[in-house]
Amino acid sequence: MKTQLNDKDISKHVKELKKERGAVILVHNYQLPEVQDIADFRGDSLELSRMAAKTEAKVIVFCGVHFMAETASILCPDKTVLVPDISAGCPMANMITADELRTLKQEHPGAVAVGYVNTSAAVKAELDICCTSTNAVAIINHLKNEKEIIFVPDKYLADYVSKQTGRKLITWNGFCPTHIKITPEDIKREKKFHPKAKVVAHPECMPSVLALADAVLSTSQMGKFAKESPAKEIIVATEVGIIYRLKKDHPDKEFYPASERAVCPNMKRNTLEKVLFSLENMQFEVRVSDDIRSKARKAIDAMVRIV
Repeated sequence: MKTQLNDKDISKHVKELKKERGAVILVHNYQLPEVQDIADFRGDSLELSRMAAKTEAKVIVFCGVHFMAETASILCPDKTVLVPDISAGCPMANMITADELRTLKQEHPGAVAVGYVNTSAAVKAELDICCTSTNAVAIINHLKNEKEIIFVPDKYLADYVSKQTGRKLITWNGFCPTHIKITPEDIKREKKFHPKAKVVAHPECMPSVLALADAVLSTSQMGKFAKESPAKEIIVATEVGIIYRLKKDHPDKEFYPASERAVCPNMKRNTLEKVLFSLENMQFEVRVSDDIRSKARKAIDAMVRIV
C-alpha cells in the first residue's frame, strides 16, 4: 500500500522540484495557509505579476486564479507560467467578455476604456488602461480631461471610485460573489464583539459595507495598514484567506474576519498536492497569444505610466 505524504513531506518535495525546474512559486493572499507557507512571494495579483516580471526563474507556478496567470504571461512571455488547477477561475472576470466590451465601446465611441486587472487577457486587449483596487482612484483622477470613462467589470469598485473622484462612470454589472457575502450586519456584529477594533474593507464590498469601514483598502494596503496602525485589533472585510497572512506577519495583533462566509472556492482549488503535481508534470501552462498579449500589454503599461 502506498504511503500518503503529509504536508511537510509534500513541501519538501516541492522545494526539491522547484530547484530542479528553476521555478518560483507566487501565492496570492487568499490562498490556503499551507500553500502560502511554500511561497517565494506572496501578494495581491499585480504585486505577484510584477514579481513574475522581475524574477530570473524560467518557470512560474502561480497560485491564484486564471486571469492572474494570464497577466504574468503578458508581462513575461519568455517564461513558462503554470497554474496548479486550470479550473481556478474568477467569476467577476468571467462576467464580461471581449465582445461585450467592444459593444459597450461602440455605444460610447469617445469614451476611454478603463478595466480592472480582474479581467481576462482578451478583455485587457480591448482596454485603454488597466487599474487595480490600489490605484483605480488615481487612474480616474488622471483622466480629468476625458468626457466619458468606461469602467469594467466591478460595479462596486466603480461606485467607490466614482464617489472618491466625483466622476460619473459608464459601468458594467459585474461583482465579486465572495465580497458581496459580507453585509453591514456582519460589520456591526463584529464591532459589538470588538468595539475597539478598526475596520478595513476591500472596495469590492457593497457600498453599505464600505460606509462602516475606517479604511477602504486593497489586500496589499491592508498589510501596510496592519503594520503602521497603532490599532491592536482589526476587523477585516475581504476574503478570509488574508487573515492567515496578517496574523503571521503581525503576531502582536488580533485580526477578525468580518464574515466567515467570505470564502472564494476558486482560490482554494490550489492545494499543496496540486502544486507538487504542477511541478512534477509541468502542468497546467497558461500562455497568452502574441496578438492578445501585445494589445493587453499596452493597457497595463498605460497604467504603470500613470501611477
